Amino acid sequence: MGALIQVVLPVFLVIAFGYVAVVRGLFSESGVDGLMRYTQKFAIPCLLFSAIAKLDLSASFDLRLLTSFYVGAVSGFALGLFGARYLFGRPWEDCAAIGFCCLFSNSLLLGVPISERAYGAASLSSNFAIISIHAPFCYLIGITAMEIARGGGAGVIATSRSVLRAMFSNALVIGIALGAIVNLTGLPVPAAVTAAVELIARSALPAALFGLGGVLVRYRPEGDMRAIAFVTVVALIVHPSITYALAAWFDLPQQGLRAAVLTASMPPGVNAYVFADMYGRARRVAASSVLFATAATVITAWAWLQILP
Repeated sequence: MGALIQVVLPVFLVIAFGYVAVVRGLFSESGVDGLMRYTQKFAIPCLLFSAIAKLDLSASFDLRLLTSFYVGAVSGFALGLFGARYLFGRPWEDCAAIGFCCLFSNSLLLGVPISERAYGAASLSSNFAIISIHAPFCYLIGITAMEIARGGGAGVIATSRSVLRAMFSNALVIGIALGAIVNLTGLPVPAAVTAAVELIARSALPAALFGLGGVLVRYRPEGDMRAIAFVTVVALIVHPSITYALAAWFDLPQQGLRAAVLTASMPPGVNAYVFADMYGRARRVAASSVLFATAATVITAWAWLQILP
């Protein structure tokens, strides 16, 4: 219970403050949109740039870590895709969007602050190793599946262009890519620029958590409740269970095991709804899944913290 109070609840209280502020009219929905644009396009890319630029790539990029997390993620995507089709009879385009909900964990806005509070800032190198390829990997899987599901597409070349355009117009991917360039080349960054980037980066997580609470106000529990429950179970239980089993089998070091499983246990991120909205498919299921799974994470994250060493 101590972990619930000390680690999980503070993070969700910040989300709750944002939610209540918007519900009570103390913070406008347009203000939330502006805050989320700031975090998604500026503050979080700065955080990712700073983290990846300083990351010890040789020590953090453990193939066992990445395999444990991403095999679990792809398994979740496959379950979401085929479950939506054969359990709920959804069109394939809806299935791709629902599969993306099961694939895209909220690794940054929830995974990082909960991990930091549980195990300290020094433990986050494994989290950032996962996050460094998270957005490109998930968008590659999701967009490719959606383009195939739409049927009779424009062919391999056009599909590849759509995938690459979507990935490299994403500010998060740009921040990761620039951080990797600095890390790999040793390119010197002026001290004033580094200090400015770190100032912006420090605002990223609290602002994003507050904004996430405001965004959740517009998500109503609508759509197929069975599909929503299915996504919640896959995201919060199946994905981390597969990751835990693989990490234990690979004998992953304790820090990597914690990072992989706790990140896998996070609910679908807001990007899951953004993806569904971009294609106009399964939007209500995606939105409601973000809301319900985020609320359920208060309990499931505490449970995983009890299981983890």
